[in-house]
Amino acid sequence: MAASKDNEEASDAPSSPKKVYKDPDDGRQRFLLELEFVQCLANPTYIHYLAQNRYFEDEAFIGYLKYLQYWQRPEYIKFIMYPHCLYFLELLQNANFRNAMAHPANKELAHRQQFFFWKNYRNNRLKHILPRPLPEPSEAPPPAAAPPLPPAPPVLTPVTAAPGPALSPMQYGIPPGSALMKNDMRSSSIDRRKRKKDG
Repeated sequence: MAASKDNEEASDAPSSPKKVYKDPDDGRQRFLLELEFVQCLANPTYIHYLAQNRYFEDEAFIGYLKYLQYWQRPEYIKFIMYPHCLYFLELLQNANFRNAMAHPANKELAHRQQFFFWKNYRNNRLKHILPRPLPEPSEAPPPAAAPPLPPAPPVLTPVTAAPGPALSPMQYGIPPGSALMKNDMRSSSIDRRKRKKDG
């Protein structure tokens, strides 16, 4: 009977507060681990790996992906270095996308699209960011003036045949018998051929 009284008194006493888990480093380790995982989602190959190993069939993992959407808030997004991870995190909320990423062809398609985005993003963005020059004010057209005359065609003089053998283009303007003519490549090659035949 005394034991039952002690139990009743213990149950009437206010229950002691439950111990709340306190991170030894104030959540820094958890923050870094979640940041690293979220940024891994920028890689379609990693998403394919998760799909191949059936992580997307685990309800707890799907809940974790839903929980990680807090990284889209401004106070956290400033820590993200690879913004594509947030785009893929959003796509991973859809079951069709999770199932599709199990196929290698879809992984390759996502890689190609990501590459084309990176390749053209800056130029496309600059088109919309850079200010366009203002149109010049339209002025009244000047009074009609006579159109400019086309230049006169050059006058061609007839060429008379030079006496003797035709000169090579390299020999024009060089007097025959000069030292320059003797060093001409064509004439020296002809001399060598003649020597071979004679010899």
